[in-house]
Amino acid sequence: MRDSLGGVRSVLLLGGRSEIGLAVVERLLLEGAREVVLAARGGVTDPPETLTVTGANVHSLDFDAEAVDTHAATIAAAVDLVGDLDVVVDAFGMLGEQSAYEADPVEAARAATVNYTGHVSSGLAVAARLREQGHGTLMVLSSVAGVRVRRANFVYGSAKAGLDGFAQGLADSLHGSGARVLVVRPGYVATRMSAHVEPAPFPATPGQVADVAVRGLRSGAGTVWAPPVLRPLFTALSLLPRPLWRRLGR
Repeated sequence: MRDSLGGVRSVLLLGGRSEIGLAVVERLLLEGAREVVLAARGGVTDPPETLTVTGANVHSLDFDAEAVDTHAATIAAAVDLVGDLDVVVDAFGMLGEQSAYEADPVEAARAATVNYTGHVSSGLAVAARLREQGHGTLMVLSSVAGVRVRRANFVYGSAKAGLDGFAQGLADSLHGSGARVLVVRPGYVATRMSAHVEPAPFPATPGQVADVAVRGLRSGAGTVWAPPVLRPLFTALSLLPRPLWRRLGR
């Protein structure tokens, strides 16, 4: 339950090692959050010191994005640990290489499960809990890669496009319940996951994305772009004729 001033008390991070997700949690802790659950494969036995120095209670849960039949139980376990979930940060995923996916369709399907299907099962479980509570926000880390899918990363981009659409539909389904969804659309972010990728224009750090996300959380926004300049840029790119986009998206 939010505190008497409406501040966030509890946070669940699905993808408990995500650099962007952890940056969001750090900011919420600085604003007064006191209960954190880090959910990741095998659990998180060594949470960053930036979380523990605040004096917050940091819990760990095992969470496997591919084990979709376990996701509802994971959400229930988080509730058992901290009570109502004020903010759930949906930050798990994998980037991979397009060429590797084309060479190995099974691995491509696995990536699609992690980047899309797992979000459907966990997102619906979270939404059911938030609806029952009558409050709370599911923050979904989407990507500009899903706004218009490029040839260079279409397995990843198509999964993000599906996730973005799912998150928007889920937001509509929660309208009037007291709960909501915030979609965060970053561009290129320098993280461990993206280390093998050529930097794109208007890059951001995990901290910069977190700043945008937390501002969106405070303002009640439905969608935020990180950095904000990407919104008009991708509005224009979405209007490009497909032959031109095909050349640009290699």
